[in-house]
Amino acid sequence: MQERTEHDTVSYTVENRIAWVSFNRPEKRNCMSPSLNRRMKEVLDELEFREDVGVLVLTGEGTAFSAGMDLKEYFRENEEKGLGHVRKAQREAYGWWERLRWYEKPTIAMINGWCFGGAYGPLFGCDLAVAAEDAQFGLSEINWGILPGGGASKIIVELTGFRNAMYHAMMGENIDGRKAAEWGLVNEAVPADKLRERVTEVATVLLGKNPVALRGTKWAIRRVSEMTFDNSMDYLVRTQEAANFYDAEGRKEATRQFIDDKTYKPGLGAYDLNKAR
Repeated sequence: MQERTEHDTVSYTVENRIAWVSFNRPEKRNCMSPSLNRRMKEVLDELEFREDVGVLVLTGEGTAFSAGMDLKEYFRENEEKGLGHVRKAQREAYGWWERLRWYEKPTIAMINGWCFGGAYGPLFGCDLAVAAEDAQFGLSEINWGILPGGGASKIIVELTGFRNAMYHAMMGENIDGRKAAEWGLVNEAVPADKLRERVTEVATVLLGKNPVALRGTKWAIRRVSEMTFDNSMDYLVRTQEAANFYDAEGRKEATRQFIDDKTYKPGLGAYDLNKAR
């Protein structure tokens, strides 16, 4: 089989302000190679400030989200070249995962199949995650004699708690999408034939929110999870003040529609962005 060009390791389309970004190595179950990691950073750069993109969805072509890191291209070949090549490959991989965590637009991981090891990095990088019920999640590192590195150990504890993380990492057993939702590894699991429909529904709701408030909210949730209560209170006060200064008209319009027009109720949905003056 002819090797894919670096450009072709990631594909994307933009439809109705949703960018559908896909790992595109289905013949390798979308495992992440240095080429794919470099291309993914370029794609994130291309889409982040496009006016016709309001939400980014990350998924995989074929039967997998991603089977993790490419054992041959990412590990063996770089280790043979020396520590400098290993570190370069790590920076390229961890760099786009980090970019994803603090992306300007809301992001959704659509887990359509296998999600293993290193794939937990971009899974955690996305703000929301929806899985097919029959998707398979696994930390198989213990089965071939290493520990779950690359952030996977931290991520599984962060998302699922101590006992689930310990079992998952030590036993090396896979869990399906239903169990992943039960543990909190993803938000929800749906039948595979309903996956794209459900993700589109979630993305459409996000598109109806004030984008400045949405960006501030997603960053705030990530920041305060690492802070003491007092530090988080101070951070949130300052962040809200900055948001009000940056987008004062948005808050005024929402208040006007609620108090003056009586056209919406905050507990039942977002204010109408199309009516903003």
